[in-house]
Amino acid sequence: MTAFKDGELPKLVKTLLRPAPKLPLAVLLTRAVRRIAVRRSDLIERLGPTARVPIAVMPSDLPFSFRVSLDGANARVDVVTAGEAEKAAARIRAPLLILLGLLDGTYDGDALFFSRDLVIEGDTEHVLALRNTLEQADLTPAEFAGLGGPAADLVNRAATELLSGARRLVQAPAPQKLPV
Repeated sequence: MTAFKDGELPKLVKTLLRPAPKLPLAVLLTRAVRRIAVRRSDLIERLGPTARVPIAVMPSDLPFSFRVSLDGANARVDVVTAGEAEKAAARIRAPLLILLGLLDGTYDGDALFFSRDLVIEGDTEHVLALRNTLEQADLTPAEFAGLGGPAADLVNRAATELLSGARRLVQAPAPQKLPV
């Protein structure tokens, strides 16, 4: 397994989260993903067969991983052990803040892969389909929360500032804006 240097949350975070209950997090994330799957069915269609393939998202700085299935209204996120995540057809591994940066467009997945800040294992066809879909999606934190209007603007600005500050604090790679 690759050891990440920059961009990882402090080891104390991993230690503190180890005993945390996983079910509430899984329920919250599943609701957010289903909300997006229903509101943005175009994204699920774009994924094609990949929507039915569980993909493991493995934050290297957390004591658990996520097994994500994006199958429309049946979409779900399970919080699993690293051993359970290894069984997924495809796996994506990086520090949490980098993984979130892939989701919000802060980072370019190709650049992270070639700089070895991101590790992809297993059936890469599914990871590439997910990456291509996310790059086109232009998702925002407010969309995951189901917010619109002024509340969405406030949440998006706050999340951007919070994540930017956290990335600077842990010396994550510099943002890589995607070409338009």
